[in-house]
Amino acid sequence: MNWPIKSASKPMSAITERAMNGELDFKAALRERVALLKDLPESTLQEVFDHHITLMQGAKTLVATMKVRGASAHLVSGGFTFFTERVAKALGFDTHDANILDIAGGKLTGTVREPILDKDSKLASLQHYAAQYKLPLTATLAVGDGANDLPMLLASGLGVAYRAKPVVAREAAASIRFNDLGALLFVQGIAKKDWK
Repeated sequence: MNWPIKSASKPMSAITERAMNGELDFKAALRERVALLKDLPESTLQEVFDHHITLMQGAKTLVATMKVRGASAHLVSGGFTFFTERVAKALGFDTHDANILDIAGGKLTGTVREPILDKDSKLASLQHYAAQYKLPLTATLAVGDGANDLPMLLASGLGVAYRAKPVVAREAAASIRFNDLGALLFVQGIAKKDWK
């Protein structure tokens, strides 16, 4: 995500790109990116959501169709709860987990609350939700695009690299490069006439 701050956006984009490619330690990269946001007004978060966040095409249909078929949907992100809360609500996810930005006096402090949600946390979330629903991991589907998604993708029954970084697309069991998220319904054998 590129924040609407001229001084921070170029360094932040470069750090984000390297972290998603697995070239940097995710936790260190996240701390470095968040430090660039120090003293940013809290209200900027809503501005970013309103003007810079777009939902992926097919996401609402994917979640709705799977849920009417008895599945649960959990959003686990290395991003921030401010955004995942809103995305989860808009798309109908059952839960959302992400990192929490520290805020004081109406401004971002430049720090993120520990522990940071990373690749190990994503894998642990997959295992937790599978156990909660008494499902073997082979009955799960996970989708991701960055290097911190790989352990989760490799452990799930079907791990899909969606418009992913090359390292992720190479290692995941399946890769979708061009279609919207509705393609994940085709992969599961759900005919378009049954989509919600």
